[in-house]
Formats: sequence, structure tokens, C-alpha cells
Amino acid sequence: MAQPFVVQEYVRWSDVDAAGIIFYGSYVRLFELAEMELFRAAGLPFSLVFEKYDMYLPRVQVHTEFRYPVRLDDHLRVAAYVSRIGTKSITMNFDVVHEATGKLGAEGYLVLVCTSRKELKSRPLPEDLISRLAPYTLTVDEARRQLGITA
Repeated sequence: MAQPFVVQEYVRWSDVDAAGIIFYGSYVRLFELAEMELFRAAGLPFSLVFEKYDMYLPRVQVHTEFRYPVRLDDHLRVAAYVSRIGTKSITMNFDVVHEATGKLGAEGYLVLVCTSRKELKSRPLPEDLISRLAPYTLTVDEARRQLGITA
């Protein structure tokens, strides 16, 4: 059964603004951390994946919605999962859960497009990459059900 990939992280001093609330740009750091670890768990560490498939996965969309004010030193559960695999693109979703309350601190997604490394032209995703991501490919509703997120 497919499931979200989860990393644990704390809100760091460099993540917060003057009010002590996580700065909006810090969520991209959390997304990247969860994304890289998901790929590593799938046997595709970024240090090897681009060479192996002779491709890049540039981001063409980054979207975040903020739900609950996460603060300095808060413990977070950051879930990453693939909600859509197209012919040439992947949509990767992220849910940032505030551990103490179980509330959704933020949600977001990235759209990654497969390109050739030399010309940076879009190309089909490698079948092996798609199959390696299958254990983390599920709908947003199913991922949130598994994560225990109700709102």
C-alpha cells in the first residue's frame, strides 16, 4: 500500500521572523528536505538520479498555503508524497503537521518537469523512476487519512 514519506524536523532560529513565527520561505526548505529524503528512500538519491537517467527535474510550480502559526522550536512532521505522475511531470505534495497539536501548519505542492540535461527540453519520465516512486504515490485525501489530518 502506498503511503506518505515522513521526516521529523524542528523549527530553527533561521526559519522564523521577528514575531517568532516561521517565515513563509522556510517552508520551501522543509519541502526540499522531505523531497530529497523521499527520493533517497526510493533508491534515487539526488547525487545519483540525474546522472543515472541523464535528466533534471526543475520545479515549474511552487505552491504553499499556511494554516496554523508554527513557531521557533516547534516539532514538525513533514510528509511528502506524489499525487500525480504525468508523462513528463510529477506533482509532489507536502503536509507540515505541528506535532503538539496535530494541526496542519502548512500544505503545498511542487510540479517537477523531466528535462534532458543538455538542452533542458522536456522529455518523458523514465519508467524506472515512475515505478520507484509508486510506493509514495497516492491521493491527497488518502495521504491525509493515513497521516491523521482531519482539516
